[in-house]
Amino acid sequence: MNNKVLIVDDEPDIRELLEITLGRMEMDTDTASDLGEARALLAGSDFQLCLTDMKLPDGNGIELVREIQNKYPHMPVAVITAHGSTETAITALKSGAFDFVSKPVDIRKLREMVNTALKLEHVMPEKVTAESDSPLKLVGQSTQISKLKEQIAKLARSQAPVFISGESGSGKELVARSIHAMGPRQDKEFVAINCGAIPSELMESEFFGHRKGSFTGANSDKTGLFQAADGGSLFLDEIADLPLHMQVKLLRAIQEKSVRPVGSESEVPVDVRLLSATHKNLDEEVTKGNLRQDLYYRINVIELHVPSLRERRNDIPLLAEHYLELIARENGMHKAGISDDALALLQEYDFPGNVRELENILQRALALAEDNVIQAHDLPSLKNRSEEAPVDPVQETRDQIALEDDFSLEKHLEKIEKAAIEKALEETRWNKTAAAKKLGMTFRSFRYRLKKLGVD
Repeated sequence: MNNKVLIVDDEPDIRELLEITLGRMEMDTDTASDLGEARALLAGSDFQLCLTDMKLPDGNGIELVREIQNKYPHMPVAVITAHGSTETAITALKSGAFDFVSKPVDIRKLREMVNTALKLEHVMPEKVTAESDSPLKLVGQSTQISKLKEQIAKLARSQAPVFISGESGSGKELVARSIHAMGPRQDKEFVAINCGAIPSELMESEFFGHRKGSFTGANSDKTGLFQAADGGSLFLDEIADLPLHMQVKLLRAIQEKSVRPVGSESEVPVDVRLLSATHKNLDEEVTKGNLRQDLYYRINVIELHVPSLRERRNDIPLLAEHYLELIARENGMHKAGISDDALALLQEYDFPGNVRELENILQRALALAEDNVIQAHDLPSLKNRSEEAPVDPVQETRDQIALEDDFSLEKHLEKIEKAAIEKALEETRWNKTAAAKKLGMTFRSFRYRLKKLGVD
């Protein structure tokens, strides 16, 4: 049985073009010239997809998008917009549209969009979430995490750009991977880019690729990350760290759905689902002039907030059990456990590093634990925190400084800086990119300080 598509447009030429294109893709079509005809056809037939124009004689395509969302939630609907109508396209996506295509209709892009939309019928998200050992498992039963799982399942059925907000270590990349794995692009690549970890002078080449001989050291053609993600999803982590000159190029790539490799005279079409994240406040970054407003509107079509671990303390026992099981498996242990007293300490702690910090604490504690069961005394840093009386950090720091005759403020600050860097490296298992993020620094700045302070 062929897939059936409903085409809604008041222009006969557009309807004919879409009918011919979809017919060549071996699909059946019904056409309507206005909302009234579309509603009648929807009531009388089963469709796998709807393509609708935005401007119709008796209303707006957005109305139809919302009606289909309410009455036929499993049917994807894509809108046809006037060329350059970015605001209209964003409104449609926020209203629940699967995707959009601009006039004049690009047949290649239309085919790609239709094929992606029809894959939704064969996607079974329960396969992803049911696997107990899946690396994509979002562990927890709190209200916050349950709501997040529902939002992920809904957003996975769309192609709208999603901005994932949340503190460092809260699991933003895991959420992005889950959206990809539960959507119609799951059989294609998920490519993650840490925008703060790529040197500025190499960014264009890394993002868009380059041609042989385009600059010194370009000894062969290179495929960029956009092309590597073609057909799949592209996750831009710490997007607020992108320099302004790259923001302009990124915006064009998103709008035109094509990239120009360095040294090339022509553009290469790419089809990617855009997901992005940062621990920074995007509105503040726009106000400060660090983020272009037009890029902000493009990436922040739908915002998805990942709660901090402090906001879902009830999930800590489940998370601890999950990570201890993984750590035990990685280290060839039969089993690893944790006492009630130790769990109580974990639940009292604020976890500024969130889930990533919890995993790190459990790894260190398990290395010290007897019989592979973590006790309260295996968590000395947390135990001391709970026993100590609150102190004034400024007064405490003043008390620790000894202003001797040979005192050097510069050396004292370097000592503090070095200690903070080493602690961040230890807590991130010597992952320099993660350590830089933990310290609120760019990767380039972090690398410079490592060299300056002689941290190996």
